[in-house]
Amino acid sequence: MTAVPARVGVIGGGRMGAGIAQAFLAAGARVAVVEAGDEAAAAARGRVADGLQEAARRGKLDGDVTTVLDRLTVVDSPTALDIGTGLVVEAVPEQADLKARVLRAAEAAVAPDAVLATNTSSLSVTELASALERPARFLGLHFFNPVPASKLVEVVVARETDPELVATASGWVRALGKTDVVVQDSPGFASSRLGVLLGLEAIRMLEEGVADAEAIDTAMELGYRHPMGPLRSTDLVGLDVRLAIAEYLHRTLGERFAPPQLLRDKVAAGELGRKTGRGFHTYT
Repeated sequence: MTAVPARVGVIGGGRMGAGIAQAFLAAGARVAVVEAGDEAAAAARGRVADGLQEAARRGKLDGDVTTVLDRLTVVDSPTALDIGTGLVVEAVPEQADLKARVLRAAEAAVAPDAVLATNTSSLSVTELASALERPARFLGLHFFNPVPASKLVEVVVARETDPELVATASGWVRALGKTDVVVQDSPGFASSRLGVLLGLEAIRMLEEGVADAEAIDTAMELGYRHPMGPLRSTDLVGLDVRLAIAEYLHRTLGERFAPPQLLRDKVAAGELGRKTGRGFHTYT
């Protein structure tokens, strides 16, 4: 089986970035998380530590938490990544200019044969690649939230991605204990395109009074064996994140991805889902 790279960089220490860092740490890699500022750095380290503690509690971690956590460092800039880093995964917010900027900085810091990946859930991987000097060494690795528990990673192939790199990246995904699906670069790929469309229709049904949020989610969970209904899933992802993805898909794929007004209203009101305690459901 392909082993994960010995050194991995993760740009962004939020929920997704911390989860990606945890996955690679648990697989034996040394991981550097990029997060600017002392407060943000401490929060990122805390998220990874909490995730490892939970994995250990559930018997899902080989080794003790302290030993695994000793392989984690937090640096304040992509330019501070070790030149020996074999893989850098970008996990910053869904803003193309921000992603391109941090990816360029990481590319300049690591060796020419290092692999760069974006965790974008909808943006064009090919367009992000155009900002790089070595687009053949770049692809999408779309992890799912929560990363430690999720079994899927989309390997997204950009126009200039080296075909051999696709096979290598798929091996890394399997070494993390996850399943890889290879998709060509297209707005929303496979997962976001289908998941967002289902979520938007569920929001429209709620908006039109077809049923309440609990009924809509239960219908999909029990009727179609979805582990989580589309409104609960939107709460988990974050309503602001889903709105940003829907707006991008609306621009690129047409009216069927137009965000419902209810989604816009909830984002404007700060009801963003689990992270704020209220979205389509209420959380304590």
